[in-house]
Amino acid sequence: MRCIIQRVSRASVSVDNEVIGQIENGIMVLVGVAETDDEKTFEYMSGKLVHLRIFPDENDKMNLSTADIGGGILLVPNFTLYGDAHQGRRPSYTKGAPPAIAADIFAGFVAHVKKHYDKVECGEFGAHMHVDLINDGPVTIMIDSDKSF
Repeated sequence: MRCIIQRVSRASVSVDNEVIGQIENGIMVLVGVAETDDEKTFEYMSGKLVHLRIFPDENDKMNLSTADIGGGILLVPNFTLYGDAHQGRRPSYTKGAPPAIAADIFAGFVAHVKKHYDKVECGEFGAHMHVDLINDGPVTIMIDSDKSF
């Protein structure tokens, strides 16, 4: 699993001009899934999302987590995170999970995060979405369950 985490003042995701998920202060997370992602992956990645210390404390040091500030988490499925553009000019997406499998993996991840944190919203797998956000900082962090970056 790969996640791009953005600290936001607010974020929302829409499908067909209808907002289906929105948060105020918190993190917007683009989520790419691999076929090998499982409960162990969910545990590791959700722990990172909820407890990653990227919010300022009283001394303006990034020392507080989403949980510490009571912030929201907006999870947005994004298969292009597994795009490989090393060769040619058109990315290959073969490292990501096939859509039929990826939908279940993403749903399982969302359920896992919601089980451990109560301020979670999400986008719709397979839909054409519009994401609107105000990146706060900007602060953008990449995490990978394989710890490759």
